Amino acid sequence: MAEEKKVLKFEEVAQHNTAKDCWLIIAGKVYDLTPFMDEHPGGDEVLLAATGKDATNDFEDVGHSNAAREQMAEFYIGDVDESTVPVKRAYIPPVQGVQRPQAGSDVLVKILQFLVPILILGLAFAVRHFTKSEDQ
Repeated sequence: MAEEKKVLKFEEVAQHNTAKDCWLIIAGKVYDLTPFMDEHPGGDEVLLAATGKDATNDFEDVGHSNAAREQMAEFYIGDVDESTVPVKRAYIPPVQGVQRPQAGSDVLVKILQFLVPILILGLAFAVRHFTKSEDQ
């Protein structure tokens, strides 16, 4: 008798997100990697970071060996119900309004941009003049 595949909802899989209970979704399949946490070459943090989402891209980006892909079979526990997996949303940066400075402060900034270098230059000449007078 063939064993029927277990179909799990995304919400159920996402609850298994600790080092003592870690399930991942890779290519529509669910894997219980809890027994493999200590043996994973990348460490358990990598696996934990991939919980609660479809980890297919994370898995493929690393470039796992054929041996690693074959080893996955021993951790397979079922398939995920694709209709329960959240659709990836594109990142939309928050809208930031352009802040306009007050009219009076704009003029003040321009004046300071001109005066500050002049004051520094004047201070440098004054220091040079007074130190040169003492040497003679």
